[in-house]
Amino acid sequence: MDSNYLSGRIQAALLGIACGDSLGRSYEFLSRNEIREMFQEIVDRDGGTHNQAKGTYTDDTCLTLCLTDSLCNGFDLEDIADKFVKWYDDGLWAADGKTVFDIGISTRNAIKRLKSGVSPLESGDNDEYSNGNGSLMRILPLVFYIKDIEIDDRFELTKQVSSITHAHNRSVISCFYYLEFARLLLSSTEKLEAYRLANETVKNYLISIDIKEQELGCFDVLLSGNISDLPEELINSSGYVVDTLEASVYCLLTTQSFKEAAVKAVRFGLDADTTSAVTSGLTSLVYGLNSIPNEWLGELARRDEIDALANRFADSICSTNESQN
Repeated sequence: MDSNYLSGRIQAALLGIACGDSLGRSYEFLSRNEIREMFQEIVDRDGGTHNQAKGTYTDDTCLTLCLTDSLCNGFDLEDIADKFVKWYDDGLWAADGKTVFDIGISTRNAIKRLKSGVSPLESGDNDEYSNGNGSLMRILPLVFYIKDIEIDDRFELTKQVSSITHAHNRSVISCFYYLEFARLLLSSTEKLEAYRLANETVKNYLISIDIKEQELGCFDVLLSGNISDLPEELINSSGYVVDTLEASVYCLLTTQSFKEAAVKAVRFGLDADTTSAVTSGLTSLVYGLNSIPNEWLGELARRDEIDALANRFADSICSTNESQN
């Protein structure tokens, strides 16, 4: 993969997630009916549930940037976990450098365990009722690190990174599906073909490692056909990880631009910031940096620092690839 192309896609991914996140932040927890009735136009605005200024991203982006920052020095699960703790304690990569807000229950529980000395291999909640979208929302940078390794290794590293906070198979599978889909998009596979291939690859792999049929059934909407044929009313946007994954894929497949997809994700309501952030991660890989509206980028907190991080990560990936060739 050309280094300039890779660098551009990393930059687009990080900035895209941050912009989508910021766009959805002030609409979080509103129902789609409330959004429809109250807002004719979706714009990044001041206020909202957390009373933050426009251009302010949430924990979704903070933890995405923490993961990216760690991966610049190779894969070290302890270091990833340490950066999550530094975000929680000191505001590492927070939009204003200090304020931590909108943290999910499972993520908070996991970080408290990490702070008490629990290994990141054992820190994440593992029960069926701990399948929020807190690992999915931050997982995308990993695709750039694992894109050229074997599928067994891709699954294992995805599992480890998800499990720092969300260790149940459903969260792990959601992250795995998302990254397999993203990997295909990153290779310039057309989005509908990428969706078809992701379904085939993920389903066959999960069957090969004996994932329980009951767990596979949770992904029927994605794996059993074309999700884009469904009416919008059947697409949910709660904080449940499968809902967020389905909504992000749906928004990508049923729109034709970065902005259209991000706005559609926000209009679904409820966990609007995360739905938009996860959607925007995918659309950034399809449409690139130039597709992100300039007004969103211009208002985004820490824009220059995110650019610098993206360049540092791209240099790290390219240096690793050169040393292996």
